[in-house]
Amino acid sequence: MERVSVLCLSLLLCSLSGAEHQDNEIKPEPQPCLSDLHAVLREMSAKLADLMIQQMQTLNQEQNAKLAKNEVRIEELQTLNQVGQVAFSASLLESGHGTLGPFNTHTTLVFKHVVSNIGKAYSPHTGIFTAPVRGAYHFEFYVFGSGGSPDSRVMLTKNGEHVFIAGETQSNGFGSGSNGASLLLEAGDVVFLHLHANRRIYDDGDHYSTFSGHLLFPM
Repeated sequence: MERVSVLCLSLLLCSLSGAEHQDNEIKPEPQPCLSDLHAVLREMSAKLADLMIQQMQTLNQEQNAKLAKNEVRIEELQTLNQVGQVAFSASLLESGHGTLGPFNTHTTLVFKHVVSNIGKAYSPHTGIFTAPVRGAYHFEFYVFGSGGSPDSRVMLTKNGEHVFIAGETQSNGFGSGSNGASLLLEAGDVVFLHLHANRRIYDDGDHYSTFSGHLLFPM
């Protein structure tokens, strides 16, 4: 009886030891099925396609920006080429002869007899030159007077500020004065001649009193 009990106990211990050994064994992980692999590949392909589209869109945007800059530069060069030819020259009276002034305030002189107006920057209706582009410009003006009192005095004016003056003063007979200046102008700056208050200026068919200017070079 005692031997049977020992045998049963031995069998029980062996059974428990076997179960523990089975529990300690490393179980293999389940392998993904073929449908799962296809799903992963489809997702990766979709993400890769989105990435390539984004990169192409970015590249197109950069190329369009460069193209726009080049177009702007071409337009600037074309504008400079066109407005690089700016020059005008005009005398005071369109026809006949006469004296303007005196007036009790500074008065803008309108030179109506235009012999050249390349670039159309000078207006024979207002007497004002408007700079089409930023650049260096040169202006000259000649004043003719009939002598006596009051004398002749004219001021070169930029944006309302007087720059240089030319005049003629003598007791009798005709006389003239002249002056000129090279000015740095921004696009839209205006240049014109003021007849000084209480002064006069003379002109006739020989066109003594004149106003001229031209663009030296754009900047």
